[in-house]
Amino acid sequence: MKKKITIAIDGYSSTGKSTIAKKLAKELGYIYVDSGAMYRAVTLYAMRKNMISENHFNANILIDSLDSISINFLFNVEKEQAEVYLNNENVEKYIRSIEVSNLVSKISTLQEVREKLVSEQHKMGENKGIVMDGRDIGTVVFPDAELKLFMTSSPKTRAERRYQELIEKGDEVSYQEVLKNIIGRDKIDTTREISPLRKAPDAIEIDNSNLTKEEQFSLILELVNEKLA
Repeated sequence: MKKKITIAIDGYSSTGKSTIAKKLAKELGYIYVDSGAMYRAVTLYAMRKNMISENHFNANILIDSLDSISINFLFNVEKEQAEVYLNNENVEKYIRSIEVSNLVSKISTLQEVREKLVSEQHKMGENKGIVMDGRDIGTVVFPDAELKLFMTSSPKTRAERRYQELIEKGDEVSYQEVLKNIIGRDKIDTTREISPLRKAPDAIEIDNSNLTKEEQFSLILELVNEKLA
């Protein structure tokens, strides 16, 4: 039986964690889970139910509603990628908006939300052969993962990449708005009390500020093959 491992990819927002994780999972024939998308889905749910906006956040009502939230991933054959479903609705398009990005860090600081989603993530990784990315995968979700990566890049580089992605999707945003969002999320992610963003002691840091996608993938695939050997 071919050896399978667990690959945990953590790092700052907009460092391309999801892109590299998807490609890696496809190359290896592994299951890919975008943990950040799960928090975005909860955020979208809260927004639609008027539980959260820029000016208010009724955390208690959201916590009481967690049993009503179902999140799963279904593979889209045409797009060759897994997409996020919130209560049986494909919400892949909606969870990537700047509005959700501006609020998701507030949702992810709630211990009850994290406990619910981490429990779901544990179930997904029981049989190994999984690539998962997020903020606390190597430290909280899969502390025993055979390979842990920590992705980083300068805020300006990340803002430029994210801005181009949003513009290509037809979103009306400014570069300064995206940069402000990234800097703000970095602060919240690294200073929150519950599972703050931090590099696991045994994680390999990859700064992709000056790496092409091809160079980065080649480097990471080499690290994977070393673990599989």
